[in-house]
Amino acid sequence: MKRVAGSPGTWSGMALRLSQCVFAVASTFSMVSGFGYSNYSAFFYMNLALILQIMWSLGLACKDIFALRNKKDLHTQDNLFIIVMVDWVVAIFMFSGACSSASLTIFFMWDVHFCEAYTRLACRQFALSVVLAFITWLLQAASSFSGFWLLVSLF
Repeated sequence: MKRVAGSPGTWSGMALRLSQCVFAVASTFSMVSGFGYSNYSAFFYMNLALILQIMWSLGLACKDIFALRNKKDLHTQDNLFIIVMVDWVVAIFMFSGACSSASLTIFFMWDVHFCEAYTRLACRQFALSVVLAFITWLLQAASSFSGFWLLVSLF
């Protein structure tokens, strides 16, 4: 069995999944605490991707905790294949949601100056949420690549 940092069933994998959950929750909370986000589809899509990220990462963190506690091996080809495939799908959703929200935030803040005209828009909270979503995506990408690396090394 290869030891890859961030792979399922390891301490680093559990820490990576828990940090994904923390940053996704922080990004969601930052977006929801601002008013008017649901009127824009890009922010709604990013929140949907963040909720998917929270559920997936929390589920895999619980699976990692169970595997570490009971000394189970999660490095089987079938198990890794499913985890890697869903990891890549969630990473693509996170990246597209973060990019679309970032473009809308830039459009509001610097292109049409909506943030100056409409003070009820919480543009700084939107920007913070987008930054946290990109950090979540980077963590998701790290776990996706480590799982893919481990899957390829098993063949």
